[in-house]
Amino acid sequence: MIRHIFTNSFGILISRILGFIRDLLTASILGANIYSDIFFVAFKLPNLFRRIFAEGAFTQSFIPSYAKTNHKIQFSTILFSQFLIFIIILSLIVTLFSTLITKVIAIGFDTSTIDLAAPLVAICFYYLPLIFIVTFLAALLQYKNHFSTTAFSTSLLNISLITSLLLTANLEKYDIAYYLSWAVIIGGILQVIVHLIAIKKLKIKFLTKSIKKSKNTFKESKFYNQFYLAVFGSSSAHIAAFLDTWLASFLVSGTISYLYYANRVFQLPLALFAIATSIALFPTIAKALKHDNEDKALQILKKSFYILSILLITASLIGIIFNNFIVELLFLRGAFTQIDADNTALILSMYLIGLVPFGISKIFSLWLYSKHQQGKAAKITAISLGWNIVLSLIFIIPFQAAGLAFASTLSGFILLHLTLKEFGYKKFKSRIL
Repeated sequence: MIRHIFTNSFGILISRILGFIRDLLTASILGANIYSDIFFVAFKLPNLFRRIFAEGAFTQSFIPSYAKTNHKIQFSTILFSQFLIFIIILSLIVTLFSTLITKVIAIGFDTSTIDLAAPLVAICFYYLPLIFIVTFLAALLQYKNHFSTTAFSTSLLNISLITSLLLTANLEKYDIAYYLSWAVIIGGILQVIVHLIAIKKLKIKFLTKSIKKSKNTFKESKFYNQFYLAVFGSSSAHIAAFLDTWLASFLVSGTISYLYYANRVFQLPLALFAIATSIALFPTIAKALKHDNEDKALQILKKSFYILSILLITASLIGIIFNNFIVELLFLRGAFTQIDADNTALILSMYLIGLVPFGISKIFSLWLYSKHQQGKAAKITAISLGWNIVLSLIFIIPFQAAGLAFASTLSGFILLHLTLKEFGYKKFKSRIL
């Protein structure tokens, strides 16, 4: 298990290093202005779905159902086909109504800005069908305890974006944002290719023409009921960040970019430690509980809790103490000014206060998903998001973007409290602490 966690962490680290190089170039070339805002808005929606799919809902629903069924190939065929068809149709709808969609996700933009952003929204959304294919194949690989391909493949998206920035650096800023949108699609295609290679190498079969025999089995799995709840239950941090962007569109130009850059730094330790750990833990815990071996599952959870707590607390303290230094080191150059750096650093501190609760809640939510308690996880998320919205509306007027970030942090503490309550504080004290 430790080896799998290390593999995930190292892969994520490489990807995030490349991601920071990408963000460094983006800040330097585009700065924090209307052009960077429209690209981040365009990429926000498919990226939200990417994080929900890749870091939670689909895998958390798929692996337990896949493990239970006796007709794995047929099950995966139906699931893959239905999801892909739906997502492609959804992407076509977004293309046809890109202006309307843009108005919804950036309601504070004026008409001229929406017109600029709409084509980019349409292009970027086609990343979603590609990342679904990646996530589906990744779940099959994780079931076989193969993590390296998925862990390192996200680097391909960053490489694609970095290449686009370097090639278009001397163009008009809108043109740079336009080509960045196409680079997102190219990165998605590359991710699909490497996963198909890994699937072929491991000789994993997941498609068949004869699917009629599997219909009853598929229905019995109750996958979709679990999935819909898991989508909501695993997405609190991502939906919170999306709401921040939505509300920030009402604030001054550049605010969306401040939130984006700060959240990118915040996501590094969250992904490096919490997400990497949860990805590695989930198949093991799910299999242990399937065989009624709760003691083994709790032992794994306990060890992970202590390791993760130390790492997250350390990362949070370092980030808060050196917030200005980190932001200036990463972004202070070119079109990104000192004022931009100061604003981003303040927002980063507000996010980092919530690093520990968001991270710890991820591993304890695995217990709920492994026990097929997606409904309870969804309820927890709904409550924490409700509080996030209320707190955001309270803090946005006096504290602007920093208030949005702090509201998100407070909702993280609420999320952790509710998750541990559902896990059982008594069990937590006796078996984990």
